[in-house]
Amino acid sequence: MHLADLQATRRAVRFDRDRLTIEDIVDIAQGRASAELSDDPAFRAAIARGADFLDRLLREDGNVYGVTTGYGDSCTVAIPPALVAELPHHLYTYHGCGLGQYFDAAQTRAILAARLASLAKGYSGVSVELLLQITRLLDAGLLPLIPSEGSVGASGDLTPLSYLAAVLCGEREVSRNGEVVDAAVALREAGITPLKLRPKEGLAIMNGTAVMTALACLAYDRAEYVLRLATRITALASFALDGNAHHFDEVLFSVKPHAGMQRVAAMLRADLPTDQWERNGKRLQDRYSIRCAPHVIGVLADALPFFRDCVENELNSANDNPLIDGDNERVLHGGHFYGGHIAFAMDGMKNAVANVADLLDRQMALLVDARYNNGLPANLSGSTGERAAINHGLKALQISASAWTAEALKLTMPASVFSRSTECHNQDKVSMGTIAARDCLRVLELTEQVVAALLVTVRQGAWLRSRVNPEMAPQPHLAAMLDALHIEPVVEDRRLDGELRKLIERIRGQAWELYA
Repeated sequence: MHLADLQATRRAVRFDRDRLTIEDIVDIAQGRASAELSDDPAFRAAIARGADFLDRLLREDGNVYGVTTGYGDSCTVAIPPALVAELPHHLYTYHGCGLGQYFDAAQTRAILAARLASLAKGYSGVSVELLLQITRLLDAGLLPLIPSEGSVGASGDLTPLSYLAAVLCGEREVSRNGEVVDAAVALREAGITPLKLRPKEGLAIMNGTAVMTALACLAYDRAEYVLRLATRITALASFALDGNAHHFDEVLFSVKPHAGMQRVAAMLRADLPTDQWERNGKRLQDRYSIRCAPHVIGVLADALPFFRDCVENELNSANDNPLIDGDNERVLHGGHFYGGHIAFAMDGMKNAVANVADLLDRQMALLVDARYNNGLPANLSGSTGERAAINHGLKALQISASAWTAEALKLTMPASVFSRSTECHNQDKVSMGTIAARDCLRVLELTEQVVAALLVTVRQGAWLRSRVNPEMAPQPHLAAMLDALHIEPVVEDRRLDGELRKLIERIRGQAWELYA
């Protein structure tokens, strides 16, 4: 997406000491919002007080970790006064060892916004100019090329954030409208003067949880949409299977008071009429992947408020070390760079999301199996007559969905329990929060692929159900959803990958409005 497109009709997200939301970061990431540093004089004065206090402390021979000492286990190494100004450059330089795929444009914008949010709390001892430089990168569409691998999540996201620090100073590379450009050239052509970092500013940029927090914001947004889409798919699967809508009865769910689960059941009730169920010969109890869908999807629904609290509290924290209390002129050495809350939230989210993928995969297995789909053709093939013998419907799609589900389930091993002792046992207990967040996004990616497969499947199943039972018709909003998928029924076998990719793009763009 080009910068001109991103800048059209965007709302402004103001960065100051006020609380930000997940949606603020997601909107910046997706180009729907710009990042603006507050011009309130009181706010800017508060930021300046921290930097000014540090300057005065250095003039008075103060001893500050990472400013007049080396980093990490090297904190006992005193830096000669004449070399203090060079230390930030060395910090981001020696951390330039990231590998793996680069974060994409949306993820990178979210990372810049999350780091700006933390520094704007006013406890990092940085200048207003540094905060403005981050907004300039976002405004100009100059996105640091940040490798995704190399962070253990404490002492923060040091290695990936070193790429932000370097670009702010005109070093390394940026992505500009999808093209890789030398940072010095890109800044010059945008009219941006490279920064010369003040003594603590390298540490302030790098020593924090911005990468994992940014990814967690994006993961939350995607998980919440998957929840609603999985609920709608369940309703369509129940219709296609000629299922028992009474499984979602209000009184039934009133006696198991999990609020999220109850909300899922309420959405299913709104989608599924009960008056069509009263025919003879219908199965009294549907199999678990339909009957217990609120209990599976509801786990994610009930966990999301907790995940939101974890992510937004981290987003709105000052999380580098040391923190600078400019008002009371204190240097506070601690460990707020530790990403344990994000790690736990992402480990939990990927577990709940993968369970939803598994639920949908089981629904698909019922739909394509003529033994369990209540009168629909095997593999949901739409072919009839002599040609039915050579057509195989959704047989291969079910295999692929099972593969995607299995890979998602494999990734549910919690990353947070794999702490490693690093950096001469200074970082001897680390969060693995960034790995957990990356894993969660991969589980979401795989789950969205399963969702796309199920959208094809329920579209085919609903079409065939109306052919097998002409008296049956989905509720108007379910019928509207089916029409909005723009998927033609599969009569003759055809390749489906192009349609699946289009569906995935629409899923990630949250193309369909689902429930209130």
